[in-house]
Amino acid sequence: MSATTVLESIKTGVKNIDPAIIRNLESVVSSYRDIIIIGNGGSNAIASHISVDYTKFLKKRCTSFSDGPRLTCYINDYGIEQSYARFLDEFANRETLVILISSSGNSKNIVNACEYCKLNHIPFVILTGFDSNNRVRTIYKPYAEVDIWIDSKSYAVVECVHEICLHSLVSN
Repeated sequence: MSATTVLESIKTGVKNIDPAIIRNLESVVSSYRDIIIIGNGGSNAIASHISVDYTKFLKKRCTSFSDGPRLTCYINDYGIEQSYARFLDEFANRETLVILISSSGNSKNIVNACEYCKLNHIPFVILTGFDSNNRVRTIYKPYAEVDIWIDSKSYAVVECVHEICLHSLVSN
């Protein structure tokens, strides 16, 4: 995919976001003081960036699970598939909003984090892409406060549009 095609796909992805979903996201985020944002790879970088901005501009106690030593400790001690659920077990409660980002919607550690939230009645938001019937959406959409799905199979497009959606809540 050429750079021009990627840019056009990002524009299309943003244009296809229903403003009602963003208003719902804004309402949900505004309802919580404590927020945890989790993702893998590029989505982890987005989680880190947005957590800083939500703290700075929205005055939220917001964090991401992106501290290298802690992340690798949890992966080593609990395995990659349970690392995020274990982090949530130690840091989230029913008063915490958890935002889970998975471009594919099939990452086992994100699926397990969704399951943890569901079982423990912790409110959560899901952001996915690729197939509309990915595992996260198929199983957890009915339990999520907000479901944002990006219709693209490109990591570049999905990740950029996820970040735009999350960043749209910051007016500064």
